[in-house]
Amino acid sequence: MNSDDLESFVRVAQCGSISRAAMELGSDQSTISRQMARLEADSAARLFHRSGRGVVLTDAGMALLAQAREVLAALEKARQVVHTLSDQGPARVVIAAQPTIARMTFGPVGRALKKQFPKTRLRFVEGLGSHMMEWLAAGEVDIALLYVPMHAANSLKVDMLLREPIRLVAPASFAHIGAEFPVRQLGEVPLVLPSTPHGLRLLAESLAQKTGVTLDIAMECDASTNVTHRLVEEGCGCTLLPLASVKNEVAQGRLRTARLTGPEVVREVAMATARNRPPVSQLWGVMQTIRHEVIQIVADGHWPDAQPAE
Repeated sequence: MNSDDLESFVRVAQCGSISRAAMELGSDQSTISRQMARLEADSAARLFHRSGRGVVLTDAGMALLAQAREVLAALEKARQVVHTLSDQGPARVVIAAQPTIARMTFGPVGRALKKQFPKTRLRFVEGLGSHMMEWLAAGEVDIALLYVPMHAANSLKVDMLLREPIRLVAPASFAHIGAEFPVRQLGEVPLVLPSTPHGLRLLAESLAQKTGVTLDIAMECDASTNVTHRLVEEGCGCTLLPLASVKNEVAQGRLRTARLTGPEVVREVAMATARNRPPVSQLWGVMQTIRHEVIQIVADGHWPDAQPAE
């Protein structure tokens, strides 16, 4: 027996007619007749006396009606409980993001989640992509917003959010750098990059290998992108970052950027959760809110260069 058949059975019993029950349920008479036949076969008993004027419950039908009403009432109560819990959201959520993504999203996302799930305790964490994958695996973080690694771990469930180009970021004094900068010329500028384990360094080395150039690593910086900005401003070299990371410095004339070409270099931003850990209860609603807010940031033009993921 299933709940759909039981619901139709209760309606037929109330209406005293299969055709009238079908009309009220928005179904057709043949479908309701098949459901009643299936119930009689499952219960191994005749449930109705049938006549030209409709149907009347047998003793077996009366007994099933009482039980069917209890089952349907219990199912409705379960639906209401789940709906209430879903509206409340989880008790606690930890959301991590890489620095640029955190700067672009944490404000709007925090406001939206606080409004929709006022009882949920929110914690926001900023970190490097490699750290976030470890945090997800250990259960220290529930959701991570990150640049998709070149070799994404199978332990992650990834929901793509947007794509954005990576630019060459140079000191304001590098006036010879135009609006575009060929990847094949990366070896001609001193670079300030993270050390080998980090995403941008791996990206730069991959580009160098593909184009046959040798990178000039002037300095390594594993601190926040704000520190990298400062080193570039001071003339220590150039770096590779999305425009969103340096938009204020560029607007103030403290830095300049050039879009990498030949080919264009693009990274994807995704929302990730761990495959190897049980999901936090009611996390789906939180993730949908995050996705909506990120898409809205891009649509409103507040995330420069970004395009929604296809």
